[in-house]
Amino acid sequence: MATEARIVTRDDIESKLREIKGEVDTTAASAKPYVIAGAAVAVVVAVGLGYLLGRRRGRKRSTVVEIRRV
Repeated sequence: MATEARIVTRDDIESKLREIKGEVDTTAASAKPYVIAGAAVAVVVAVGLGYLLGRRRGRKRSTVVEIRRV
């Protein structure tokens, strides 16, 4: 398998990097809505979990006052 030695020029490198960057930009643009939706769901779950845990802790720490008539 003989390969011909070829000098890699700056233009070759720049064109390849532009090609790769274009693919990355396309992939990132198509994935952006899913990332935003996932982040929104994660925030809602975190707030709901914090609410439920705080409510439980408040019930455990609240003082019960019993008043009896004599």
